[in-house]
Amino acid sequence: MWLKVCGICSVEDGLAAAECGAQAIGLNFVPPSPRCLSVELGARIATALRGSVEVIGVVADLGIQQMLSLKEKVGLDTLQLHGAESSGDLAAVGPRAYKALRVASAEDVALADRYEGDRLLVDAKVTGVLGGSGHAFDWSLVVALAKRRSIVLAGGLHEGNVAEAVRTVAPWGLDVASGVEVVGEPRRKDPAKLRRFVAAAHAAAARLPEVG
Repeated sequence: MWLKVCGICSVEDGLAAAECGAQAIGLNFVPPSPRCLSVELGARIATALRGSVEVIGVVADLGIQQMLSLKEKVGLDTLQLHGAESSGDLAAVGPRAYKALRVASAEDVALADRYEGDRLLVDAKVTGVLGGSGHAFDWSLVVALAKRRSIVLAGGLHEGNVAEAVRTVAPWGLDVASGVEVVGEPRRKDPAKLRRFVAAAHAAAARLPEVG
């Protein structure tokens, strides 16, 4: 089970995520978010974690050149497009990028076919919030999609519900942010919560039936 810990705001939390077994960390560059980073801090974190995890930059509604410039300046491996970007925007920034879809209905899920690439993140659709809301959505909406795309399931995941999420969707990957934070401090991860989340996710994944 591929695991991404998003909203990393310090080198220490990034290293903790890697040590717990995460395959990726997310650095947020969306200004409304309390987890938004400066280019300088993002670059420090990316430099410290390079080679140990995939470093993903979360962006929303930037121009193509802005995205490419950010990727280069920070030293990102991959971009996660979390706004209203088009399929053309996704294609223009190259293969090391994937789209995030906010889901509240079957109509939202149907938009997945507009975007190329196998990896696709699905998150809760919450008015006024692009991500990191702490809200889950109806996972049954993406069960069929998870059978044909490498779905990264996000939205309100925590140690108490991640096993059910894995059983329901059988996603390729999971993305957690608020569910492993220190209560009331969105820029800090709780090491104990992080360890328990990763352990619960891997245990649930191990119980999934093998395909093929």
